[in-house]
Amino acid sequence: MRDKEEAKAWEKKGGFRAAMFVFVLSALDNMGLVANMVSMVLYFYGVMHFDLSSSANTLTNFLGSTFLLSLVGAFISDTYLNRLTTCLLFGSLEVTALVVVTIQAGTKALQPEACGKSSCVKGGVAVMLYTSLCLLALGSGGVRGSMTALGADQFEEKDPKEGKGLATYFNWLLLSTTLGSVVGVTGVVWVSTQRAWYLGFLIVTVSSFLGFLTLALGKPFYRILPPSQSPLSRILQVFLFLLLKCKMGLDNSNMIFYGVLVCWIRFLDKAAVLQGNFEPKPWKVCTVTQVEEVKILTRMLPILASTIIMNTCLAQLQTFSVQQGNVMNLKLGSFTVPPASIPVIPLLFLCILIPIYEFFFVPFARKITNHPSGVTQLQRVGVGLVLSSISMTVAGIIEVKRRDQARKDPSKPISLFWLSFQYAIFGIADMFTQVGLLEFFYREAPKTMKSLSTSFTWLAMSIGYFLSTVFVNVINSITKRVAPSKQGWLHGFDLNSNNLNLFYWFLAILSCINFFNFVYWACWYKYKSEEEYQDGDQEPRARAKSESETKHMKMVHQGMMMMGKSSQTSEANSEGPSSSDETEDGQRERSKV
Repeated sequence: MRDKEEAKAWEKKGGFRAAMFVFVLSALDNMGLVANMVSMVLYFYGVMHFDLSSSANTLTNFLGSTFLLSLVGAFISDTYLNRLTTCLLFGSLEVTALVVVTIQAGTKALQPEACGKSSCVKGGVAVMLYTSLCLLALGSGGVRGSMTALGADQFEEKDPKEGKGLATYFNWLLLSTTLGSVVGVTGVVWVSTQRAWYLGFLIVTVSSFLGFLTLALGKPFYRILPPSQSPLSRILQVFLFLLLKCKMGLDNSNMIFYGVLVCWIRFLDKAAVLQGNFEPKPWKVCTVTQVEEVKILTRMLPILASTIIMNTCLAQLQTFSVQQGNVMNLKLGSFTVPPASIPVIPLLFLCILIPIYEFFFVPFARKITNHPSGVTQLQRVGVGLVLSSISMTVAGIIEVKRRDQARKDPSKPISLFWLSFQYAIFGIADMFTQVGLLEFFYREAPKTMKSLSTSFTWLAMSIGYFLSTVFVNVINSITKRVAPSKQGWLHGFDLNSNNLNLFYWFLAILSCINFFNFVYWACWYKYKSEEEYQDGDQEPRARAKSESETKHMKMVHQGMMMMGKSSQTSEANSEGPSSSDETEDGQRERSKV
């Protein structure tokens, strides 16, 4: 336990002063990531000579791998290294990968010649390209797996004042990301597409390096939480005992439970059951804390799955929509607009909308709902899912207009800014969904797996990108067989001979179905925080036990009195308080006494 001086020093750290360093890294690092997300499809298409679908799939596979590997960074920061060290370690890998990408982009001998095939990279060129992309995915993913939780750690979520600050932190994190993205999709993309690709990558490399340097300089101001027991091993223990005890009944007369049982998912409680005089040891029996952690994760999984389709839609705006813009009228007066810069429109809109949301909507909503964030996290996610479906519908309509004009008079294509409608709608959707998910997974997660749980947001994004690749390949394969022309919806190099609009509408329909699936699970979900706070302005209140819980506690108490010695042994294994709400939190609270 920390003494009073250490507790006072701990309280002086953290807050928005510490989070500012995370905001700076988020802006500088995302400037490069977002620039690559919207423009690398053109790099693969024009420099590496992939065809339309291969360049789109290469980018979505790269981005999918990036967000999937965030789980690696999250796991390491929860288990072996603290979040600051993890972030800096993977940041060094990211900067190294960007250096390799920059060298290849600036050296003609390290680029393939056009061959007219779906992919022209081979030999040493392929090795260098894919090695740098893999290293970049690992570095960027690991940073995202630890950076968000590092900033959130600077706020004590159970403190009423800092609890509100935590909700604000996620909004400002999105704003810093948006500001960096604005620079990325304008300045960096323009340099890459109009001057030289290697110059764009060089800017990204320098900005990322400065971002990680800034993060390191903030170390004296951070509240750095030490890593704890591996969350995966704790989960594995629960499922191992479920397999061993799957035939066991739950008779209270001969079993001792470590804490108050939660009624739902009774099957999971078998992992925390001790029979007879069996001695509780690690990997011999699980505690209720472990079982509760698995229950929390189990409840969150349907929410995670419900956001995958939205991220599949996002992948289209970074691939096919950019390719659409490449064959549209790029002129704005005498200035030629890079097609990959069109997302700046919703980004600029977000720069205005996020402060309005934080300073006006949230205080107003708090008065009505008594919720620290104004509205619940899942309500924000639901709004985003609806808007993503609308965005795909609009995207299909715009593609019909673009293609009809291109077929009628190729010399007079429609303006690039027609794409701003689908980008603007989806930009707002992303604001609601991404922030809602980050806050949801951080607040609801057990203390031992905050980073891992927060990375579920990136996991959903990863699966969405990979699913985009699957959809493109499967739909191409199916439509090639059934279409009279024997051509797939998304084949070859000519976008005007494709049916991209049908693909957009397919995703719109799928998004509508997915929304109703989300509503079902969201209505079913019960927030962990609902049991801890009455409202955002009051102290955490004790949980009101129902009559059934009180009755069950009496039964457990009687069983423990009868078991005598076994009861004492079981208490030694209970990890302190039985509730999952006090694990590492207890240490922090005691340090403030």
